[in-house]
Amino acid sequence: MSSFTGARSKANANSEMTKANEINLCPVNTSTITSTSPDTSAKNEKKKKSILPKIFGSKRNGRGSDEETLKTSSAEEGDGVTLDLENKIETRRKAFLEAAPIMRKSFSERESSPGIEGLNLSNFERPMITMETELQSFRIFVATWNVGGKSPSYDLNLQDFLLVEGSADIYVLGFQEIVPLSAGNVLVIEDNEPAAKWLALISQALNKPRNEYSDSSDSGTGSKTQSSSKESKSPASLNFFQKPSLKVISKNFRAEGSSLLKACNCPVESPSRERRRMRKFSDPMSKLDPELRGDDTVEELLSIAEIPSSASQSRYSLISTKQMVGIFLTIWTKKELVPHIGHLRADSVGRGIMGCLGNKGCISISMSLHQTSFCFVCSHLASGEKEGDELKRNSDVAEILKGTQFPRICKNPCRRAPEKIVDHDRIIWLGDLNYRVALSYEETRVLLEDNDWDTLLAKDQLNMERDAGRVFNGFKEGRVVFAPTYKYSHNSDSYAGETVKSKKKRRTPAWCDRILWRGNGIEQLSYIRGESRFSDHRPVCAVFSVDVEVRSRNNRFRKGYSYTSPRPEYEDFIPQRHSFYDY
Repeated sequence: MSSFTGARSKANANSEMTKANEINLCPVNTSTITSTSPDTSAKNEKKKKSILPKIFGSKRNGRGSDEETLKTSSAEEGDGVTLDLENKIETRRKAFLEAAPIMRKSFSERESSPGIEGLNLSNFERPMITMETELQSFRIFVATWNVGGKSPSYDLNLQDFLLVEGSADIYVLGFQEIVPLSAGNVLVIEDNEPAAKWLALISQALNKPRNEYSDSSDSGTGSKTQSSSKESKSPASLNFFQKPSLKVISKNFRAEGSSLLKACNCPVESPSRERRRMRKFSDPMSKLDPELRGDDTVEELLSIAEIPSSASQSRYSLISTKQMVGIFLTIWTKKELVPHIGHLRADSVGRGIMGCLGNKGCISISMSLHQTSFCFVCSHLASGEKEGDELKRNSDVAEILKGTQFPRICKNPCRRAPEKIVDHDRIIWLGDLNYRVALSYEETRVLLEDNDWDTLLAKDQLNMERDAGRVFNGFKEGRVVFAPTYKYSHNSDSYAGETVKSKKKRRTPAWCDRILWRGNGIEQLSYIRGESRFSDHRPVCAVFSVDVEVRSRNNRFRKGYSYTSPRPEYEDFIPQRHSFYDY
């Protein structure tokens, strides 16, 4: 009986050993197993789990890839259960990656970031978005005016000068000699009060409600309207023009969030970034500068500039303004274009006294509108009508092209914002270029009386130097169909020299004030001069139609998906927290 019981126990032990070999993933020594116990089951469970680190090992832990680990495990074990487990894991892994196309990188390739406990956005591949561009036309009004060192009065009407009824998209206004070119202004302190006055008058002309436009009492930019005559008697207007500040006024004419204009706005694949950028722009006058919080000062500012009180009335915002002694350049755009402007930078080159001071030289402003780069150059070149003086002006242009260097601002490694003038897509050069007519005063007067402008223009130094390839290579100019713009007697339509006998005060009439351009996609619609008697120069204006590349976004969906609305970006669902979410 006892022998039968012992044989039966041994048979049960062998049966249990066989079952354990079928279940365990590791080989078992039969000599060590005599019976089944809880301790033995626990050891078997540990052996089962010992294979998991091998299966899910990573390079970070010094182990091989998933495939290598599985192959090694299969070779060592040679067990069908392990191969089946490998196939299941690989199948689920592929199904997971196919179901989530955004998460492309495998777990074994991902590196953890010790500084961020959460999502690492750099490990996500953005949805496939195709970037397409289309050309849109915009109108740019450009004007240059040498105001002869005179400060404007509060009743100077610029509405006719700016052709506001034409409603351009961008206004580029360049002035020369807004202050007298005295030693104090050149060497000591720059006087910016006249520039502040010009800004106020420009804002008045551009942002005045259309129903308040009235016909001028006489033609020309210096005419007065009845409404402006009444406003000129306002004490607030008078007080304002006694204490303007260029810094304060220009800050309050800009759009809120205008600091973003100086940032890189290269295309990004995430529309959520663009929406966050657009929300930071608002009405230019919605937030006045703290320096203008006083009731009297605010009333004076609003009175003289006639700044609209509501966003719907304000049509134009100040984009950029810069002064160098007497040279002054300012750019205004329609309010709706402000969010699409970026890469805003400015530079100046002095070519005056000792070849470096700012009584002569240029101001250049670089910017991008949508996907097209623009450069606007306002210059005042060397004066003189003696033979050989044109070479000085040629040298000024060469030094301006060489010396102008815009700071590097673009963060997109695939795209680089232009840093030199000639690198831009569209270039407009305006100013008092000071090129004269290579004829004597007497010969010029005879041709002017006969209205023989073709003969005069054939002797125009700028045309001659350009045709010879010595200056402004690649630049174009529209046909000149107006009389010479320099030099006029004070408050007169007569050229200087007609009413005086002294040859020292006599100047040969010339087309000193010019507007040129360079680049494709630019069409000049008009090229005229104004008839203001404000200074000894007549202003010159041009209207351009420019082609701008505007980016359009088309979403491409994967097969098997059917959406009736645009696919949301994953960034839209991430809460805006931490500094790395701000771009």
